[in-house]
Amino acid sequence: MLFPTTIAGSLPKPEWLAEPNKLWPTWRSSGDELLRAKRDATLLAVKVQEDAGVDIVTEGEQARQHFVHGFLEKVDGIDFAHKVEMGIRKDRYKAMVPQVIAPLQLKGRVHAFEAQAARAHTTNKFKFTLPGPMTIIDTLSDSYYGDRVKMAFAFAELLNQEALALQADGVDMIQFDEPAFNVFMDEAADWGVKALERAAQGLTCATAVHICYGYGIKANTDWKETLGSEWRQYEEIFPAIDASPIQQVAIECRNSRVPLELLGLLKNKIVQAGVIDVASDEVETPEDVVATIEAVMKHVPKDKIVPTTNCGMAPMQRDIAEAKLRALGAGAKLAREKLG
Repeated sequence: MLFPTTIAGSLPKPEWLAEPNKLWPTWRSSGDELLRAKRDATLLAVKVQEDAGVDIVTEGEQARQHFVHGFLEKVDGIDFAHKVEMGIRKDRYKAMVPQVIAPLQLKGRVHAFEAQAARAHTTNKFKFTLPGPMTIIDTLSDSYYGDRVKMAFAFAELLNQEALALQADGVDMIQFDEPAFNVFMDEAADWGVKALERAAQGLTCATAVHICYGYGIKANTDWKETLGSEWRQYEEIFPAIDASPIQQVAIECRNSRVPLELLGLLKNKIVQAGVIDVASDEVETPEDVVATIEAVMKHVPKDKIVPTTNCGMAPMQRDIAEAKLRALGAGAKLAREKLG
């Protein structure tokens, strides 16, 4: 299929599952009741995507409180009881984060529950998202390893264990989310991509990396205003990503100041092109989606374009997010008719 659609990963959580419109929502229940609510929300997220015309669905990250900490909760060696305040993404904003205090190892499976529930209830292709090693180590405090690279590769090994298990669950694509790649460009090109390759080692399903300028929250939108009229951070890391075995790159294109000609640096990749702006409540029209796809086609062959959302939609209002999903599906359909 030309222009198969997907989303970056997350969708807003229903009000009966967690606090709405928050990145770190409080769960509405606990124990077995919470587990059932997570399952119900997961199946609902899949259904909403299918109805909107999303071809490669996710579980909407409904069972995770946060895209990074949903993974960390199942890792031994991390102290959640004594959090410390730390600057995230080069001090773009402050957060209370857990500490690594001992050697890292998985307690068991991390995302089996929601992955298996979603896989059993859709015949669509199914993508699962995991945080990338560099983004993980930028989201907690190191009180054990004393070396960012060493700790990142320790997490890469754990991510690889879970990624291989997810593949065995029937996941068609593993996507690693690395928003830290456009903050620590030198490190990303030096060792970040290598850590990502370690996380994806041995996978035979499709692989992707999602890079972005963050959710549509105030800390991110304020930071973007300091970046000037052109965002060229990707120019430094795309060559390293293009030389890696990771097959797809997800990047924002709608209402972005990233010069689209930079996509030409990804000659060997499928590009998941963000055609839906998650930092705005204005709902795109199908024609808007087509226009963004046409702009991307000037630099990427059309058979290598996968329309998607710019970033996760977790903090958005549900009705707006669902309207944007319908615009994504309708826009891709229109693009096939017009450009196929």
